[in-house]
Amino acid sequence: MPANLTPEFREAEERFRAALTGEEKLTALEAMLRSIPKHKGTEKMQADIKRRMAKLKAEAARRPATARQRTGHHVPREGAGQVVLVGPPNSGKSSLVAAVTNARPVVADYPFSTREPLSGMMPYENLQVQLVDTPPLAPGFAPPWMFSLLRGADVILLVLDLSDPDLLEQAEGLKVLLAEGKVSLSRAVIAGTRADLPGAADNLSLVREIFGRDIPAVAISATRGDNLPVLQQRLFDGLGVIRIYTRAPGKRPDLTAPFVLPRGTTLVEAAAAVHKDFVTNLKFARVWGKGTFDGQMVQRDHVLHDGDVVELHR
Repeated sequence: MPANLTPEFREAEERFRAALTGEEKLTALEAMLRSIPKHKGTEKMQADIKRRMAKLKAEAARRPATARQRTGHHVPREGAGQVVLVGPPNSGKSSLVAAVTNARPVVADYPFSTREPLSGMMPYENLQVQLVDTPPLAPGFAPPWMFSLLRGADVILLVLDLSDPDLLEQAEGLKVLLAEGKVSLSRAVIAGTRADLPGAADNLSLVREIFGRDIPAVAISATRGDNLPVLQQRLFDGLGVIRIYTRAPGKRPDLTAPFVLPRGTTLVEAAAAVHKDFVTNLKFARVWGKGTFDGQMVQRDHVLHDGDVVELHR
């Protein structure tokens, strides 16, 4: 079968031949893979391009860590909290980020399409949660900066493809790499992607056996949207924060702009977040919410709940 290569492919191929650096070669190969006609006559060419890309990425991963770290991979926190995604190659991380945030990561059917951390904001009710997509974590490709990013995250989202024939091996390998990088999974959530394919529920149960059944796990489909709201709820719960609203006496509260505070925050701590003068000048407060009856007067050490409305008096 003739290859029928496109002009775009030929142009990318010329860029590859003229490339002087590994980065330039990799960019050209990615363009070649995107533009090559997908049929039986080009299968060997596609495989050859993927092999070249994998080799270039492996070479980049073996460069001294100091050289890689100079590029800077710190991702400043935004929104109500930071969730960092991690998973093996082609686990569906980028598709998930594209489905629930405003970010537009590269979504491809070849491994290592994500090479740098990419941040996007995920709406959850009346606030935004930051999701950070990362390159795949695999033996031979585990840059130290990624472990530092994961250790600093509020929540780690473990992403695994439930349809992968090597799912259990991938899960075990991911667990080992995270342990070697001294990444604690005390605040983690598991997202099993491609839940629309057969056997997903059983496979998710096996993954939970590997990572521990105390870690929340959700089977999702980024393409169909299956269980994405459930996953968003689990991620918010994992942040360990609450939303507090304030109201002036006789006025309605503004429910569009909450104060986001750590779970377990007391009334006086919330008052200090509203204005520092309340720490010393707070006379009393009334609370509408889950732990009180409407408008109940509470003490300074009263522990607030998510969604509470607070009326402060000084």
